[in-house]
Amino acid sequence: MAHEILIVDDEPDIRALIEGILSDEGYETRQAANSDQAVAAFKQRRPSMVVLDIWLQNSKLDGLGILAELHKEEPQIPVVMISGHGTIETAVRAIQQGAYDFIEKPFNSDRLLLVVARALEAARLRRENSELRLRAGPETELVGNSASLAQLRAAIERVAPTGSRVLIAGPAGAGKEVVARMIHARSRRADGPFVALNCATLNPARFEEELFGMEAGADAQASPRRAGVLERAHNGTLLLDEVADMPLETQGKIVRALQEQGFERIGGATRVKVDVRVIATTNRDLQGEIAAGRFREDLYYRLAVVPLRIPALRERREDVPALARHFMTRSGATSGMPPRELAEDAMAALQAYDWPGNVRQLRNLIDWLLIMAPGEAREPIRAEMLPPEVGSAAPAMLKLDRSSEIMTLPLREARELFEKQYLEAQLLRFGGNISRTANFVGMERSALHRKLKFLGVHAEDRVPAGPAL
Repeated sequence: MAHEILIVDDEPDIRALIEGILSDEGYETRQAANSDQAVAAFKQRRPSMVVLDIWLQNSKLDGLGILAELHKEEPQIPVVMISGHGTIETAVRAIQQGAYDFIEKPFNSDRLLLVVARALEAARLRRENSELRLRAGPETELVGNSASLAQLRAAIERVAPTGSRVLIAGPAGAGKEVVARMIHARSRRADGPFVALNCATLNPARFEEELFGMEAGADAQASPRRAGVLERAHNGTLLLDEVADMPLETQGKIVRALQEQGFERIGGATRVKVDVRVIATTNRDLQGEIAAGRFREDLYYRLAVVPLRIPALRERREDVPALARHFMTRSGATSGMPPRELAEDAMAALQAYDWPGNVRQLRNLIDWLLIMAPGEAREPIRAEMLPPEVGSAAPAMLKLDRSSEIMTLPLREARELFEKQYLEAQLLRFGGNISRTANFVGMERSALHRKLKFLGVHAEDRVPAGPAL
């Protein structure tokens, strides 16, 4: 997305000159000749930055006064001050009050473009750092090599550059926000903000305030104007996380805002125009919610332009080893502790477990293991070190010892028991994929099918369905 720059100067020729320089470099521009026009334009739609003259004729406020007003609205907006009558004292004062830089007229076009590019880059870095502080290390990649994950990655690559709205369905903890961030990072809005609103945790009475913001009260100091998430996400992406929890009344208002790409703040009469890509997530069946009267059908079709589905972790067990090692490395880096190896029996137990909390539960377990698992850092974590509910899922094959049942059986029965437990363990290892299991154990696929049938092992040789696109 092209950055939009608001040019404020009382001289039409200067405004036209700056607009020409910026437009030639691909920037979008708007103009204002005085403080009233500047503040009104800023309130109507937030620009990416402002080029602001200090001395303005026929204006209630000079440039420094406008700078103060704009920073009340948005403290992080980059502002470059310009003046043909500037002094060192004026430049210092402007920067002390929050301007990014000061350029004296007449200015060189290359100098202007360099300062603008640096101001926009500094604003982007501040925004990213702020987001990272608020959300400690968000995941931005899908880890694993399963067929379902490969199809999901391909769908993300196709939809990300289009600008279409996306509805991401999947169980809690499966990584829906990770997918939303991947779409944003690969879109034309990647330099813009990524703003998330968690509909499941927000008080229903505060939904509209969070979405649309609040207009300033009679006493602007006591009740200042507050931007909502739609306004803060201008030129970027808004994530409506678990959108099924949004109240019905608010659903109707967000439909209108999406249709018109604009809204009014609560308590205000000024129409705020925004350019926002909306991505929504849900762990519910929205068609069922529509039938039950809890979700608006018109909102569903506005959000589900491109529907994607994230499989539960139990549907892609072959990704568990890669995920576990990834989280172990990340946890070690975060905690300052050396990462530990996961032994084969522990990994098999992790693959056999059903993971009701999905990837989030696995990540939390690995964090716990690094801190709480017994033994030295150089010792691998074994199945018996796992929490009981997880360790008990280890295939029987991996729990055998010489005093177990197999030692009391005749050779033929012992061999069949061994083969059954061995093949069950390998099927778990490869997520039920018959072809990959056959290749690993050194059998023809048809022979493995016959062996499994003979041993009474049930397996479905199927490729997981990919996400809708």
